[in-house]
Amino acid sequence: MWRECVDRRSRLLYVVFFVVILNSQVVLCQSKENKEGQEKSTDEGTKSQEGPNEQVSLRPIELMTKLRNHLQETESLLNDMLGSSPTMYSSRDKEEGAIEKIHESATNIQTRKESVDLHSNESASNLMYETALQVLNSPAKNKIPKAYELFEKASRLGHNSSRLKIAWGTLLGDYKNDLEEAKKTFVELADSGEAEAHMALGFLYSVGITVKPNQARALVHYMLSAIGGNIWAQTVLGYRYKSGITVASNCEKSLQFYEIAAKEVAKDISLSGGTLVHRIRLIELEEAGGHNPYWLEADVLQYYEYLADKGDMNAQISLGQLYYHGLRGCPKDVGKAAYYFGMAAKKKNSVAMGYLGRIYLEDKESAKANNSTAFKLFEESAEKNNPIGYSGLGLMYLEGRGVDVDLTKAQYYFFKAADLGWVEGQLQLGVMYMKGLGVTKDYRTAFKYFHLAAQSGNILAYYHLAQMHAAGFGILRSCPTAVELYKSVAERGKWNEYLMSGSNMYQSGRYFHAFMVYALLAELGYEVAQSNAAFMLERGLSGLKNLTEEEMYFRAFNYWRRAAQQGYSQAHVKLGDYYYYGHGVTHDYEAAANQYRLASNQFGNPQALFNIGYMHERGLGMPRDLSLAKRFYDLAATVSPDALAPVYIALVKLAFVMAWDTLFNQTPSVYANLLEKWYSAPWDVYALVLLFVALYFLVNRRFVW
Repeated sequence: MWRECVDRRSRLLYVVFFVVILNSQVVLCQSKENKEGQEKSTDEGTKSQEGPNEQVSLRPIELMTKLRNHLQETESLLNDMLGSSPTMYSSRDKEEGAIEKIHESATNIQTRKESVDLHSNESASNLMYETALQVLNSPAKNKIPKAYELFEKASRLGHNSSRLKIAWGTLLGDYKNDLEEAKKTFVELADSGEAEAHMALGFLYSVGITVKPNQARALVHYMLSAIGGNIWAQTVLGYRYKSGITVASNCEKSLQFYEIAAKEVAKDISLSGGTLVHRIRLIELEEAGGHNPYWLEADVLQYYEYLADKGDMNAQISLGQLYYHGLRGCPKDVGKAAYYFGMAAKKKNSVAMGYLGRIYLEDKESAKANNSTAFKLFEESAEKNNPIGYSGLGLMYLEGRGVDVDLTKAQYYFFKAADLGWVEGQLQLGVMYMKGLGVTKDYRTAFKYFHLAAQSGNILAYYHLAQMHAAGFGILRSCPTAVELYKSVAERGKWNEYLMSGSNMYQSGRYFHAFMVYALLAELGYEVAQSNAAFMLERGLSGLKNLTEEEMYFRAFNYWRRAAQQGYSQAHVKLGDYYYYGHGVTHDYEAAANQYRLASNQFGNPQALFNIGYMHERGLGMPRDLSLAKRFYDLAATVSPDALAPVYIALVKLAFVMAWDTLFNQTPSVYANLLEKWYSAPWDVYALVLLFVALYFLVNRRFVW
């Protein structure tokens, strides 16, 4: 079957060669017709006719280069898909002409990428689309219905991007609820060469929404979407090649995809450092009784606003930072940030003046861009030895914003900011040394400053460190390190705001759409989304229909496994539980013990330590050793005070077991088995029940002494 696939690939390459040659001839004919039309319509001198002649003479070279690149790209794509999964089309997808359809889709995508509509910006549908995007990205209330109303109008005029927005909105819960219609839209647009539609189809096939799950088809659609330049698909493939999901693990390929995606994200990162990731875990939310301790309650926020309006400068600065960065559950709103910073800046507060200067320098939507005002604010802030003012002045001199470029002054101000520990000063010094701007190029010094900035979580520092690790500049080349850093950058794209949307949907009872959001982000490699998707499947809250309990557990197991691969200790504990109880997988005590060991050795998880102690006590998956059991129980209590109560009960039970073993270790086997059944009962559960009953009677004063 593998040989048949290779033969089909060879035949397909010949077909591709013929099609591209035919397209080249068509372009040459059109070029010739254009040239003849120009010769007939012009009556100018010889000099004016030389331009078109030279242009035509160069086109065959350009076409041959384009032909060569197209063939190499197609062959590389087929080699990747056939080589990494040789049974993809033989055993899992026997549809006739599958590879030919792949090439047809790739050709449509390439054609769509190369086509340019010179009048699209003037069209009514494009204007509606751009207006809808502005509404959607604004902090205004009720923005979603208004934006989708415009998308709907534009889609009726045949605007494909608007149709995509509506389909995604349907899938993720922002718009009407018609999944079949959304799928139909994705299929139609994918057939026309829309790369983003292929991304959506890949997601549908991967999760099994409106179609049967098919990882082979999902991978093909992701590949086609990535070829079309879709950043989500590139991120998905970067993660899959990193983790070896449905493809052979390949660090270099993962690096290629993540590098492209991270570059696009880095372009949009502002002085504020990009959108923050709100990593809200549903399992922790449940343990906290549905209250997120990291979010500000509405009444607390209202109290801060009351204090700010009364003139409290600390409250004004705090609110400004909350809205500027989008912290503690507050939506990012630069307009509100400018308002509160402005109140404090009137009192000559250096922090407020520095932040307000950044807003005037950068944000053109919430405050009127004004370089002179920004410079004045930075200067006043720097006079009070504030690092924000220093770094702002350095940036203006570095890029020549409102002042002449002066690299010496830029370096001076960045040094002042860096000496005060300000992350932006460290970042910009790293850039200057890496590129040799006003200083001798020095990769080691650049690496030092990027490393300092990265310790504060600066995403652009991550990006530059990834570049240095990928190329081996100033440090030994490390593909895995570069991939991890690029992944961190890619996950700071604007779409990480969906994490908050998923949490809001979950808390409001919209479980299906919350699961859709988490499943999409899980495909993109977000560990917290994988954990949340697994949690919802485990609780039966995914909204997926026609799934048996075992299928639910199996899907949850896969999500927990992906989260565990990314270092989430609780996911290892969950995997151990699944192996222990046989949920979605076969009972395997040794595999369960191995997962508990991973969680305890690498992360010191108290629950894992307790479970290892219990398995040593029972002799499940590891040798029965009561001394080791006591040791692990003690470790669990040492690591977490929350484990004291269950550990105390377990130790009491263990003391009885050890005493029983000492007294009856010579008991005949028949009686020993009976005794084993007796003390192997879940006495810890019984003890907990009795404890709660006793507490209940004590609280209600019904306990009889």
